[in-house]
Amino acid sequence: MKPVSELLAKRKSNSSILYHVKPEDTVFDALKMLADYEVGALMVMERGQLAGIISERDYTRKIALQGKSSKDTKVAEIMTRNVLVVSPETRTRECMALMSEKKIRHLPVMDGGTVVGMLSIRDILDDMIADHEFTIKQLESYING
Repeated sequence: MKPVSELLAKRKSNSSILYHVKPEDTVFDALKMLADYEVGALMVMERGQLAGIISERDYTRKIALQGKSSKDTKVAEIMTRNVLVVSPETRTRECMALMSEKKIRHLPVMDGGTVVGMLSIRDILDDMIADHEFTIKQLESYING
């Protein structure tokens, strides 16, 4: 398996944008961004630093199911604060194991104290599938001479 930095480098230029909200934004505004950018989670940034993460799961469990209003609730009230992160050198297999063990779908990528990207479980699965397809083609080529 490859390092996370390779996955981030393969993305299209517009996919390298770090979508984020601020703790004082409303959950409704965060939901609009999730929908607009077709992503499942956003980083919560405060003064240039990662303060948390907000996901569709946070909304469903902490707003919708509790009968709260997304227009009246601030992101800070429902965001996940103790965010698990990985470095650009972390191997994709390690990311998959961490996501599976902790039952999470998104991992911010930090290079020192700087956020450089966000990985989703889909990113890792797509990469694994591509690796398997490459291996299958190599084996077929070997077998067929």
